[in-house]
Amino acid sequence: MSEKEVGKRKVRLPSVVEALIPIIVMMGLMLYGFLGHTGYTDAHMPLAVSICVACGVGSMCGHSFSDMLAGMLDRLNATMEAILILCTVGILVASFIMSGTIPAVIYYGLDLLTPSLFLPVGCIMCAIVGLACGSSWTTTGTMGIAFLGIGAGLGINPAITAGMIISGAYVGDKFSPLSDTTNLAAAVSETGLFDHVTAMVSSTAPTFVIALILYTVLGLNINTAGYDAQVAKDLQNAIAGNFHLSPILLAPILVVIAACIMKLPGLVGVVLSVACGVVFAAVFQGMHNIGDLFNALHYGFELETGNEIADKLLNRGGMNHQMWTINLILLAVAYGGALERCGCVETLFGGLKNRLHSVGQLILATLATSLFCDAAMGDQFLGIGVPAPLYVDKYDEMGLARNMLSRTLEDCGTLWAVMFPWTGCGAYQMGILGIHPFVYFPFAFVNLLNPIYAAVTAFLGRNIFWADGAYTNIFGKTVMHKPAAAPEEAREKAIRNLEALRAAGKAPKPVA
Repeated sequence: MSEKEVGKRKVRLPSVVEALIPIIVMMGLMLYGFLGHTGYTDAHMPLAVSICVACGVGSMCGHSFSDMLAGMLDRLNATMEAILILCTVGILVASFIMSGTIPAVIYYGLDLLTPSLFLPVGCIMCAIVGLACGSSWTTTGTMGIAFLGIGAGLGINPAITAGMIISGAYVGDKFSPLSDTTNLAAAVSETGLFDHVTAMVSSTAPTFVIALILYTVLGLNINTAGYDAQVAKDLQNAIAGNFHLSPILLAPILVVIAACIMKLPGLVGVVLSVACGVVFAAVFQGMHNIGDLFNALHYGFELETGNEIADKLLNRGGMNHQMWTINLILLAVAYGGALERCGCVETLFGGLKNRLHSVGQLILATLATSLFCDAAMGDQFLGIGVPAPLYVDKYDEMGLARNMLSRTLEDCGTLWAVMFPWTGCGAYQMGILGIHPFVYFPFAFVNLLNPIYAAVTAFLGRNIFWADGAYTNIFGKTVMHKPAAAPEEAREKAIRNLEALRAAGKAPKPVA
């Protein structure tokens, strides 16, 4: 067990048993609550208790409380931009509802739905809404509720409908610069937000296409005898009766897409999108009172349409609504920082790094660690935040770009977190959709296939981003692009390592 001097104190790595104590406490409290023994099913208090336990383990290993606190603050500082963006995401959702943008998406989208096309078109619509609002949770809480009702009218298995909703929502979430996990992954990997989004396209877009094909095949084999068009019609009437609708209301979504294309900073993109939503609310929906606008942006949009589904869809958003998630992120990241500082993560996974000798092995190890953190620590933010500092040096050593790390963290840390009913994601989606994660996850094709696709292509030497901007595509051709953002010293080190690997014939050279 290694020891080192910190000031006048000797600190050591915890033993395997000591390293497992905070994780066992976390999982035990989460499962105890989830099984209904306490009447409390959130992750917040188990995280708070587990932070204290991790600090206790750190103390046994020689760390002072100030040292443990510094470890937690270091991790929190790395995620502050993501937290600031998350503060404004609720404002964005409210502005997109009161402007009529999200209602218009639902209204016009319902015209496109038929029993045969419901699954693929519904998946695409969920992806668009997820991209627009930057939240899989908001998408499932809005479009998801509507599609469950419509799917029931079409006679479709609710588990298949829920899987489709989850797939589309998480595609939009991953591609959106407004997403909390998207910003967190970029932040902990110390790369650019839009560099990260670009990298995610390489693994998520192909699995999205595969999922759409599978949903189309399922849709073509659906028995339409139970189709009830009135469910969608009633929802459309409720929306039309409370909003002035026009295709121009879809324009704020284009602002989000333009912000992605222009690679604007995340906060700038959010602010511009909110401003557009507020202007549209004033111009098209007649909301001119500043007090009403501020109330909706702060506390969420409120509307009574007389239609139960419409009311669930449209009474959403607001900065205040995000505080539950922000509190969870703060605790989850602090917990990850405490585990990292006291050495628990190093004890459990540190030795693994020395056994990784190929890109495929490194990608698989990162995916597996993210999955472990999702399952053992109860939250996707830990599935992203904990593996990043553990493997970041190994990515530099192998000459990989930092957005390769950020992409891999999301490929599993974000997408498979929804599989476990005791994580924040799984519990939320189960509550919203009313279906157990173990039931819908086999039909959430994007979430299910994305990590597998990422691992297989990496082992084949394909779909890899290199530190100097080179990209080895799915066909094995290596072409040059703009390098992803990274700390200057780390990038120089990674490029030197990459050049050495190329000289030894262990990394591909870009084509002229």
